[in-house]
Amino acid sequence: MDTERKMLIFTLLLTAVCSPVFSGEWKATVVKDLDALVTSCVVVPCSFTHGGGLLPNSRLRGLWHRQDKFDQFIYHEDQTRVLDNFKERTQLLGRLGENNCTLEITDMKDHDNGPFCFRVEVVRKETNEPTKDKFSFVEDCVQFKMLHDAPKPVLTPPKTAIEGKPYTIICSVTHTCPSHLPKLTWNRGTEEDITEIHKQHHGGNWEATSTLTFVAEAKDDYTELTCTAEFYGGRKESSTTVTLYVKRSENYNHIIIPAAVGIGTAVIFGLLCVFMVKKYKKRIAELQSQVRAGPDSEDEKRRNRFL
Repeated sequence: MDTERKMLIFTLLLTAVCSPVFSGEWKATVVKDLDALVTSCVVVPCSFTHGGGLLPNSRLRGLWHRQDKFDQFIYHEDQTRVLDNFKERTQLLGRLGENNCTLEITDMKDHDNGPFCFRVEVVRKETNEPTKDKFSFVEDCVQFKMLHDAPKPVLTPPKTAIEGKPYTIICSVTHTCPSHLPKLTWNRGTEEDITEIHKQHHGGNWEATSTLTFVAEAKDDYTELTCTAEFYGGRKESSTTVTLYVKRSENYNHIIIPAAVGIGTAVIFGLLCVFMVKKYKKRIAELQSQVRAGPDSEDEKRRNRFL
């Protein structure tokens, strides 16, 4: 009987201690692989559920650590516990009370490849000390592929511009730091000619897009259009250039003008011919009239002049 009583008490104590830990599901959703541009920044999307139920932000503590070293923190609210290499370079962008554990790392180093894991702790309100309700998501960690060269922008223009008509060209570049967007610039155009869009793709990847619109002119033919992407940190940039070809607008001046000149010349020449023909016909008529009158008539006319 004593043995049964001891077993019952032990079971009750074990339940009382462990129930906070196993009272709910511990689960994290973390992007496992991300590209990270050296000297720039990266944002790791992260969300989680914990066994403590709905708790305010002040009752939760989020930590990020090396996968194989639980005491080597790359993020901790107490900066003195953060590894020297990561001090002042990491912060949580999400609110833990909303189950958002998104992490930002700036000034990425070549050796910041990870893997890094998220840990959540429920703390006591009075002492801010962690309870037994905590969990490290070592199966859901992020690892980085370090990029030393900035991704090149992609230009998607129509094949040919048409003189006098609007021409649109799009520049886009992928990145993994939506908290500090890359800056896209053109070698021509004004702010009124440019529009920008930022959208999220799957797996923590984002795309920045800049659209340039202008009216193509004949002088733009065979000129170059360049889009440059400058990434956060100011030490990495890349650019892409295309040659613009302009198709002249359809007109018939090269036909109409010569035709008009030819027709005008023909009309003038025709009028001159008519005038000359009439003049010569009149002269011929006068000569014929004189011939019909004969010499006597001519002598009579001369005599009449002197009378």
